[in-house]
Amino acid sequence: MDVTQIKEYTKPIINNVRPISEASLDLVANLIEIETYKKGDLFIDMGKKNNKEYFVFQGVCRSFLLNPEGDEVTISYFLEGGVISPNKTRAANQLSQLNFQALTELTIASLNADKFEQLMIDNLDIREFGNKVLQNELLAKVEKEIGLASLNAKERLIQFREKYHFLENQISHVDIASYLGITNISLSRLRKELTK
Repeated sequence: MDVTQIKEYTKPIINNVRPISEASLDLVANLIEIETYKKGDLFIDMGKKNNKEYFVFQGVCRSFLLNPEGDEVTISYFLEGGVISPNKTRAANQLSQLNFQALTELTIASLNADKFEQLMIDNLDIREFGNKVLQNELLAKVEKEIGLASLNAKERLIQFREKYHFLENQISHVDIASYLGITNISLSRLRKELTK
């Protein structure tokens, strides 16, 4: 993929968060490298060094960790045309605090987090985009926490369906159940209940 194609894929992702100028877009596009993964591949490992920012060009991925019993708990989903959690929110001392996994064939754009941070310092347009990404990340986390604390399992599934329309038929129901904070058996029961 050449820089013109990269720019074409990147522009709607960035503009969906906060529009930036063509000149600013060029600065971002010139830092991007393309990475592709197969379904099931881990592309960020918990406890390992990661100093990148990411855009999802094609596919779906998730962040997850293991609970004390060793079960996977899905934290967030990232869809085509979206931005993966900023490096500052998912890493400590450049070590990832979460695992990230491709749930479908995945094409992502990666860029060096330090170089992107320098662009934010030097360029108001890019800084405002970066700040909006951080704000959106915080809002998504708060929304999920409020949902887990105040909604019953059925309401959480309905909210999940509203937010991620097509996802339920594309990915593992075990992952969805862990994201909703319920067992896979409970999810199966709720799905049957909601189809009646």
